Amino acid sequence: MADILYEDNQVLVAIKPPNMLSQADQTGDTDILSLLKEYIREKYHKPGNVYLGLVHRLDRPVGGLMVFARTSKAAARLDAQMREHRMGREYLCVVQGETEDRFTLTDYLIHDPIANREVVCEADEKGAKLAILHGRTIERRDGTSLCGIKLETGRKHQIRAQMSAIGHPLWGDNRYGNGIPGQQIALWGYKLVFEHPVTHEVMKFHSMPEGNVWNLYADLLTVPEDTEERTERGKIHIQPDVVQKLEEFDKYPPIKTDELL
Repeated sequence: MADILYEDNQVLVAIKPPNMLSQADQTGDTDILSLLKEYIREKYHKPGNVYLGLVHRLDRPVGGLMVFARTSKAAARLDAQMREHRMGREYLCVVQGETEDRFTLTDYLIHDPIANREVVCEADEKGAKLAILHGRTIERRDGTSLCGIKLETGRKHQIRAQMSAIGHPLWGDNRYGNGIPGQQIALWGYKLVFEHPVTHEVMKFHSMPEGNVWNLYADLLTVPEDTEERTERGKIHIQPDVVQKLEEFDKYPPIKTDELL
């Protein structure tokens, strides 16, 4: 079962485990949307179909934070935040090689049906979609880099495809890099910020990955167990110097599409 960080009668915030579907598909494998619907049905003794709106998705191998809408009104308002780029979603990833301290990637992506992957292409290619991301390198260790990523666009496999295109595929990614089958891709949705659809409170949530290659950077993403500092709802403490680097994302001005044409 997915960990639930917050719920009220309008929204639910949960952590999707890696390798779980965001919603049901033809495989019939377990998906977080169905699990949460069943959780609501049992907890609140709801008969019949339970409404739970899928606001956004995470790729199957990716873990991290997701928000779901418990009413159609909440779904419409959260969807508007997504369309207007007012919902903040940030990621942590471990990539191969040493990345620059700061980077912005502006590409066009298209689906390659033969390779079954997204590839960088020319802007005028039919079906090309603009993809923009900002990156901040937090630390470099053992031939890898820990990066924070902020998306301006939400294309399929965007982080995986764009990082691979600059020669820094994600650790464990055997589709876009040289990961070994069975390795867990090192990409995690660690931060989620949105306006509550009814109260208009700004909601902020954090979640940190662990295990596998993340252990290489564990000291940066956690605090000593003997800390006496109290934690806030849904917030994970990160080392101060790491926080400073990640907060620099707020300094990036949005790139307007018409400025690229």
